[in-house]
Amino acid sequence: MTFPELAAPTSQPCSEQSGPGAPQSWTVSVANAKYHWYDLVAGFPQAPDIRDPIGRYQRRMQFELEAASAQRHLFFAVIRPRVRFDIKGAVQWGFFSLKLTLPLLMGADEARESITIELKVPFAATMKKPTVTLTPNFVTLNWGGLIEAFSVHDILQNYAHALKIPSKVVHVGQTRDDDARLGKGRLPALQRLHAQHSGHFDTLLLVQQLEVQVSCADGDPAGAARNADPVAADALQETRMELIEAALVSYFEGASARSRTAEQRTLRAARLAALQAQHNLTQYTIDLRYEDAGRYNYLCSEHVASARQHLLSCFIADGQAMVAPLPPPAKPGKG
Repeated sequence: MTFPELAAPTSQPCSEQSGPGAPQSWTVSVANAKYHWYDLVAGFPQAPDIRDPIGRYQRRMQFELEAASAQRHLFFAVIRPRVRFDIKGAVQWGFFSLKLTLPLLMGADEARESITIELKVPFAATMKKPTVTLTPNFVTLNWGGLIEAFSVHDILQNYAHALKIPSKVVHVGQTRDDDARLGKGRLPALQRLHAQHSGHFDTLLLVQQLEVQVSCADGDPAGAARNADPVAADALQETRMELIEAALVSYFEGASARSRTAEQRTLRAARLAALQAQHNLTQYTIDLRYEDAGRYNYLCSEHVASARQHLLSCFIADGQAMVAPLPPPAKPGKG
């Protein structure tokens, strides 16, 4: 892939570079990403009943978020207009088909909408058509041999519909946390955001594993003998996530990053300047695309227009992450 002119010039690597080593340039892409509905773990919810399909769904989500807390991943807090199943509305089946129409309540004013999906009979089913049960947050499909549970956001994310619902990034953070507070709804920044938005919006977490490709005359430091030790490898990954997080905070939250205090911004500036010098990082390109996010693959923020792909050229200057959006690469012409 080739990119247009970058926001900062990329230095040519030099194999005889002294000090921190040869200049580095990174290309960052999304290896894996998954949405989790944060509202289900926010506050002080009751412990999920794992004997119930919905309880198992919620516990599985908690396990996944707890596992993410042991990894060096990033997450976005994403808000979308509040949506619930209308438990008083009618569930309708198509004639001689598995097309199912589910009633919805959209927004704080609970405007009535609906979504039609086409089901596929699972392998373990003993019934040709499931029994459908709605709660405000979930739909369960009892096929006899098994019961499937889907949240309202699972349905909107994975099935085609004409509803225009923006996904707005309001916070960027790292998942790594020894106390696993992400899956317990205990991160203070997310608690504040949830309290601010919960009346009109649903909050979701987009947890993403990022892949970093390094261009450097000395090779990728991740493959160097000095970073073979697990502690050193983790420290290197921590550094990379900090620099990437800083760029994404600047891009989605803006230079002032209101969710951060002035003291946090000052400490981060000193830290970024030190990391940039330590790794001789001249420039990094971040390519955000979410191929497996279904209908939730467009992102926007207060500072960024909605787009399916966010391609960014980044560099560190005076302890600040400088970010410039790049146009997406031109599609190859038809031969």
